[in-house]
Amino acid sequence: MNRRSSESHKMDKFRMMFQFLQSNQESFMNGICGIMALASAQMYSAFEFSCPCMPEYNYTYGIGLLIVPPIWFFLLGFVLNNNVSVLAEEWKRPTGMRTKDPTVLRYMFCSITQRSLIAPAVWVSVTLMDGKSFLCAFSVSLDIDKFANHSLVSGMSEAEKLKLLARIPCKDLFGNPEVRVAASRYIKCISQACGWMFLLLMTFIAFLIRAIRPCFTQAAFLKTKYWSHYIDIERKMFDETCKEHAKSFAKVCIQQYFENVSGEMRNYHHRRSGEDGGDSEDEDKKESDEDKLLGIRAQDDMNKVLWNWHTCKPALALRKDQIDGENKGKLNGGINGAANGFANGHAPEIQKKEWAVYYSKV
Repeated sequence: MNRRSSESHKMDKFRMMFQFLQSNQESFMNGICGIMALASAQMYSAFEFSCPCMPEYNYTYGIGLLIVPPIWFFLLGFVLNNNVSVLAEEWKRPTGMRTKDPTVLRYMFCSITQRSLIAPAVWVSVTLMDGKSFLCAFSVSLDIDKFANHSLVSGMSEAEKLKLLARIPCKDLFGNPEVRVAASRYIKCISQACGWMFLLLMTFIAFLIRAIRPCFTQAAFLKTKYWSHYIDIERKMFDETCKEHAKSFAKVCIQQYFENVSGEMRNYHHRRSGEDGGDSEDEDKKESDEDKLLGIRAQDDMNKVLWNWHTCKPALALRKDQIDGENKGKLNGGINGAANGFANGHAPEIQKKEWAVYYSKV
């Protein structure tokens, strides 16, 4: 019993952590980037490096190990980033009543790219610091005369020298351990120097992005950051509203189905609610479900709303409408009607208190 309670407690903690990460998109994506960076380092440590030790394939294998995995991690960073779909939708959507700002799209793309570059940078740094791929790729470029006695290479043709150099990364294939150790240390020293230069370059570029850019374009930076967040939040709220509407629509549809099919069931429920004194509660629940429908009660109307949201998003500017008590059931303005696209006779008219209009000229 105690074991089950402890497991349920752990699951509750994990669920709370996951909900927190979902609510904070930036923290969630930073966590994903950190996990990918650790995964790249762990994958390299678990990877079994096997240089082919052949002049024709050493360079391809070594450079491929240095380049191909970072490309894969970079693309994986784009796949795991939820903002990629937001960027694609905003880029491809019709202009409609809301213009598209290239600076906002550029900011979103740069933000996604920066996070996706973390794991590849970690892989390249770890690979260069280790030096195995560098040794495999450039062992055939060494001058064997600098590391071996003249008697070792005397009488060898150029092809035989290349084969000898290609075997330096392989302990079992190279006969002279002293020459191999000296050549390996030389190449690994160069590889580690390149690794430190790479880290220094990445750190310097990050410093320029973080420190210098806001000094010159602070106002434009704040605008693009604000409206990129707005696009993400608007999409989330639209999805949540659609989910709530679908839930209420399904609930009302099922209730109407059972009420139409079985009149006795409906009378029984009315009788029971009358005896229990729960009429007001049932009416409140029905009214809340009706309110969540937002006046959209037909499939064609909902399809038009979704289509118009994609093809012609409303312009945004906050204003407050003055609505008379007699006309509080009517829809507000041509903009709202054009955006929602209600069919006459299908959708009851509802009260609209506030409407947002934004002209995106950041």
